[in-house]
Amino acid sequence: MEDKSNTVGTFQVGDYVVFAFLFVISSGIGVFFAIKERKKASSKEFLVGGRQMSCGPVALSLTASFMSAVTVIGGPSDVYRYGASYVIFGVAYTFVVFLTAELFLPVFYRSGITSTYEYLELRFCRLVRVAATLIYIIQTILYTGVVVYAPALALNQVTGFDLWGSIFATGIVCTFYCTLGGLKAVVWTDAFQMVVMVVGFLTVLIQGASRAGGIESVWSTAHSGGRMHIFDFDVNPLRRHTFWTLTIGGTFTWLGIYGVNQSTIQRCISCKTEGHARWALYLNLLGLWIILFCAVVSGLIMYAFYSHCDPWSAGLVSAPDQLMPYFVMEILGAFPGLPGLFVACAFSGTLSTVAASINALATVTYEDFVSQCFRDLSNRAANWISKALCVVFGVACTTMAVAASYMGGIVQAALSIHGMCGGPMLGLFSLGILFPVTNLKGAVGGLIMGISLSFWVGVGAFIYPAPSNNTRPLELNTAGCSFNTTADGFNQTSVTVSALTSDRFWLADSWYSMSYLYYSAVGFIGTVAAGLLITLLTGPMDPKEVKPGLTRSVKEVICFCSERNRQADFSEDKEDLGDFGTAWEKHPDKEDFIIMEEKVKSCEDNLQENGYTNAAFDLNESSRVQAKL
Repeated sequence: MEDKSNTVGTFQVGDYVVFAFLFVISSGIGVFFAIKERKKASSKEFLVGGRQMSCGPVALSLTASFMSAVTVIGGPSDVYRYGASYVIFGVAYTFVVFLTAELFLPVFYRSGITSTYEYLELRFCRLVRVAATLIYIIQTILYTGVVVYAPALALNQVTGFDLWGSIFATGIVCTFYCTLGGLKAVVWTDAFQMVVMVVGFLTVLIQGASRAGGIESVWSTAHSGGRMHIFDFDVNPLRRHTFWTLTIGGTFTWLGIYGVNQSTIQRCISCKTEGHARWALYLNLLGLWIILFCAVVSGLIMYAFYSHCDPWSAGLVSAPDQLMPYFVMEILGAFPGLPGLFVACAFSGTLSTVAASINALATVTYEDFVSQCFRDLSNRAANWISKALCVVFGVACTTMAVAASYMGGIVQAALSIHGMCGGPMLGLFSLGILFPVTNLKGAVGGLIMGISLSFWVGVGAFIYPAPSNNTRPLELNTAGCSFNTTADGFNQTSVTVSALTSDRFWLADSWYSMSYLYYSAVGFIGTVAAGLLITLLTGPMDPKEVKPGLTRSVKEVICFCSERNRQADFSEDKEDLGDFGTAWEKHPDKEDFIIMEEKVKSCEDNLQENGYTNAAFDLNESSRVQAKL
């Protein structure tokens, strides 16, 4: 094992050039689309790209947005401390993408809505829509604060830049190109940043494996250190990461992020057709697997490199989330430009995530509040208001990053936020889509119950951290360090846990010690169970009173894969949707109004993607458009 010193290199001129290149290209894309689309001064062009996006750029954008610096920095750190079981998230990603593409996407896309929360008004009432929008705004600002803080921490670690100055620089750049170019700029910038993320990861993998003695040595060291124990089938819900928490809990957590999240759905409905949107999701799944694999292998290589001298236990870094940037500087510091490439990799994930969040926040605020209060806004006024909202939320997300420094590990903090808010939201949409009998009282009562339960367990866990017998961090070693260490990391952890457990009551070691990945499941189950119970007590809704197209059965999702469905005859048995899908008729930007007489397919026929294009903008044989005079 190599001799480890207690210092690493710092940024050189080449690193700054590579890093600056990321900002220049990202900002340039925003300027390009601002100039290119300057004559299309409408909020629909700015917020949803005119609904003419192709599946390729959208797929890259989805991957870059959700595989953020939380994954680039926090993922390898998690593997370093807890082992390669993190890779099981790939199973959860598969379930999530399938359910999003086949269950939620068809309902949202065919309705012609811009904000996912428009659906809740169509299905229930405006009160539910407003409540859900407010929850989403709070959730997204909190989450975005975490992913802004992560790369700023990396930059601070490897360059010595002021931490808060880095945070504000990140927010300014994101807000700049998002405000100038709208969704098109965000999507194409994300595509570029996805490439940067992969190149940055590959650089670390190649050089890291070489410095650690080769991939065989990495595997051998990781195995002897317990990092290759992947499949743990313990059903105990208090365990932090097991096969069940990562698959079941991970599915609920990420489904709240993908299935009903405005940022994801907004990109999907910007596609030319429903088929493009579905392909974008499945191509995105491939991207998720690639980035996840890179993060896991990076964590194993980092462990093999530091197996005899852990920098965190030795006091060389102050937090586990600083391990990855410290490792990068140690293995790449002698190559000008490469450390800058890694930091650009981390920043790429963050820039894409933050820009997506800003754009989505501006969209829901405009659609759910501004356009409802001021219905006679001109296209120009609507466009400028949308841009102003991007600036406002850019400032809000940047400011929120300050609080992220007090939230502990960035992976757990980020997913905990999504779990506490995403679970109840997933439950609310599921009540509307999967259960036609759900009434308004059931929806409201279920949402309140779900939010209460998920925040109860989430906040309680923050106050009373789970003991190490549930989290089970693996042992770290400082025996091979060639300098004086501050403390032994393993013993230090034990003392901390002992102090934490000295004054705890029974909930702290049971309910509050639940795996953070189950927060979303708790919120989902609480929302659905309470919603259905209240519905039964107050009188179920007649399914015939629900507008066709607002619900979707499990049978429709399952029969999508059957041979019978793929060979279905699409010329008969059509179902009248009535006025469903007319959300854009009320949009202040729409210069044409649409009299919808569209006939869509029957239960099984609805699942065939070929016949669907966006009802709000694409004409077909069964639609009649009259020009607004």
